[in-house]
Amino acid sequence: MIIRINHASPFRDEFHQCGRGDQFSYEALNLLYEFFEDTDPDMELDVIAICCDFAEGSWQSIAADYSIEIDENENEDEQAEQVRQYLEDEGVLVGEVSGGFVYRQH
Repeated sequence: MIIRINHASPFRDEFHQCGRGDQFSYEALNLLYEFFEDTDPDMELDVIAICCDFAEGSWQSIAADYSIEIDENENEDEQAEQVRQYLEDEGVLVGEVSGGFVYRQH
């Protein structure tokens, strides 16, 4: 059965019902909902696949996970911008949230 979701609240609820309510912040789930609405509004919702394909992380954790060379002479905002640029260059950035970035894992 396919369930049509036409606003973010049921989208977020599905993550909680699948036991993945803590996988993303509230802000990140809203961002992911908007991303899927813009890119593929008729997609079938697969919470587990989204959790496997996408992540939310601080710029520091992303830099460590992907071995991004960060200029230590830059301030934190500039270092975060280096990570943002990396994600954009890789074509995986979904967006920015208060705790960091939402991106497609690669």
